[in-house]
Amino acid sequence: MKRISHHKSRRNSARRKRKVRARHRGAGRRRARAKPVFSAGAVHYEIGARTSAMSFGGIGAVRRLVSKLELAREIDARLNLLKRRLPYHESDHVLNIAYNLLCGGARLEDLDGLRHDAAYMDALGAELIPSPTAAGDFTRRFSESDVIELMECVNAVRPKLWRGRGRDLLGPVAYVDVDGTLAPTLGRKKAGMDMSYKKVWGYHPLVVSLANTGEVLYLVNRPGNAVSHQGAAAWIDKAIDLVSPHVPGVCVRGDTDFSLTVNFDRWSEKADFVFGYDAQLAIIERAEALEEEDWKPLKRKPRHTSRTGATRSKREDVKGRIVRERGYVNKRLNHEDVAEYDYRPAKCRGTYRMVVVRKNISKMRGELTLVDEIRHFFYITTRRDLSAAEVVRLANARCDQENVIEQLKNGVNALRVPVYDLVSNWAYMVMAALAWNLKSFLAMMMHLKADRRKYVAMEFRRFVREMILVPCQVIRRARRTTLRIIGWRPTTDRLFSAWRTIERTAFQTGFG
Repeated sequence: MKRISHHKSRRNSARRKRKVRARHRGAGRRRARAKPVFSAGAVHYEIGARTSAMSFGGIGAVRRLVSKLELAREIDARLNLLKRRLPYHESDHVLNIAYNLLCGGARLEDLDGLRHDAAYMDALGAELIPSPTAAGDFTRRFSESDVIELMECVNAVRPKLWRGRGRDLLGPVAYVDVDGTLAPTLGRKKAGMDMSYKKVWGYHPLVVSLANTGEVLYLVNRPGNAVSHQGAAAWIDKAIDLVSPHVPGVCVRGDTDFSLTVNFDRWSEKADFVFGYDAQLAIIERAEALEEEDWKPLKRKPRHTSRTGATRSKREDVKGRIVRERGYVNKRLNHEDVAEYDYRPAKCRGTYRMVVVRKNISKMRGELTLVDEIRHFFYITTRRDLSAAEVVRLANARCDQENVIEQLKNGVNALRVPVYDLVSNWAYMVMAALAWNLKSFLAMMMHLKADRRKYVAMEFRRFVREMILVPCQVIRRARRTTLRIIGWRPTTDRLFSAWRTIERTAFQTGFG
């Protein structure tokens, strides 16, 4: 079969685009139809004898990116779990789990469908891929140090992207976010699980992510009864050391659980931080002692902005009406003020900036106001280049990490616990989170800066639908595998341009 040139591929894409536009051009000007648009004609299925095709066309670009980043080589060189590689290497097992999730799988059992898809295996250049049983057995070979080494293998290739097309996303300040989350399980025999403070059995992973690119830097599994900040200081140190050589500044963000004051002096020497701070009685009294002229109104950005300036009329607040009619207690924010002062925690030698938000909240029952309540929220930071209001907005922006955690849970399904103990489930979480990181890696290879930001922030399932689930014909030759896209969509051009960028980019090796 004759190979199609890049210029011919672009002409084919333009031709398909014109055909779709021609269909849409008449939308809204057509006459009434006697029959529905969706016809109910007969459908006939046929199985081709020679044509090899699959619905995971985007996996070829991911595979090529992994190859050029030398991630497989890094894993095989540093991770030694198999006594004899017959025939799979450690990288085969790791990438097998990540590719399964990128192709729409949700659990280990979905590997069985992929290992019977000859076109999929041809696209990866593999004669066979590990079965679900072999994949589960591989997770049980890990020790705690092996899981850490696997995370460092992935971290070893990140700078190749950060020094290249990912530099614009990092910007002048890299924001490292840290938080804990619950990974519940209904299993009864999973070693290492425990009951959380919410009376839910499971594990309590710690997630350290890079807000600029959405990457998960470290994912640490812990028993379900672990507090959020347990062991967090060491992983924050690792994240700072990983990111700081590649950006002018690093800022660590976390909620009140991560205000580990014993580490503040050490962290402030190499990075900035913004943490929530517990509203203790002593600092509340100090905030109340501030003069009234020290407080300034806190203005929040509007939730929605209209590009044209026109706005729709507001619909009825059905929930608020029901609350008023039934006499429920309702709390309404009247206004917010912000102030600041210098504060030195008891375990610190240095003095830091304490920003206070004072919220005036009305407690109402029906239409009757019962009492006005004053609440204080505190943020401690080293950032003195920002106004107090900007510090509050920066601290609140950390909440975007909740979207990353949500995607790890229900998009990637990385926080499922399919195997039987804490360390093996930790290994699975790290390998599954690699699928999310590969999404960020591929997004950084987009040609347009706007596309990079868009696809970094995109939900995982939508990314899979737009960039991975692309029908294509698989043409395997001696030294080259060609994936010929047979179904054009608007996102096909972005996949094609990302692949071209990957092919043209000479990544700095930095191996070893």
